[in-house]
Amino acid sequence: AAVLAGANIYSELKERQKEKEDFAAVSQIAEPTVTAAQTESEPTEQPAAERNIQALIAENADCIGWLSIDGTNISYPVMHTPSEPQKYLRRNFYGKYSQSGVPFLDGRCDIRSTNLIIYGHNMRNGTMFSDLKRYVDRDFLNAHRTVKFETADGVQTFTVTEALKTNTSDAWYDRIAEDGRQLILSTCYGSGKDGRLLIIAAES
Repeated sequence: AAVLAGANIYSELKERQKEKEDFAAVSQIAEPTVTAAQTESEPTEQPAAERNIQALIAENADCIGWLSIDGTNISYPVMHTPSEPQKYLRRNFYGKYSQSGVPFLDGRCDIRSTNLIIYGHNMRNGTMFSDLKRYVDRDFLNAHRTVKFETADGVQTFTVTEALKTNTSDAWYDRIAEDGRQLILSTCYGSGKDGRLLIIAAES
């Protein structure tokens, strides 16, 4: 039994390391490409993306952008497959099985929607959307309000307004249209299978 338990632990650690290496490789593809010409764009224009989003899309057309929050471990590509909404729930960037999956945009949304709902796992190893649970601490929320969502159109900046514990993300789909453009980051939270933590952020 001890040997079997040890083998399982080794296998899990090996898988976690492989997933970290995979994301590191994807991050290299998205290395920042801002040029002097891009930084001189008109103030009224949407700022150019800092990362090479087009290179990510060329690598996998399901990718629509990159999500990041300074001061957290959250810095990942975002996928979107409306015909198969949860395709990347347990797949990596290249479509292979992955326990962590990849953050993905709700199938009812697109990058120009009034509402943007992005899902990610709350992994026990501290990856993916695990850091979102720190937003229940008001001090942490106040210190980490800025969320960046980079797409081929440029950088969209959102400001976190609240952290909400709930049983569903769906109620926000219709509400957002009335409240203005918002980004909702959704992850599992608590012991119940339906427990969710939503980080609500308004476009800056």
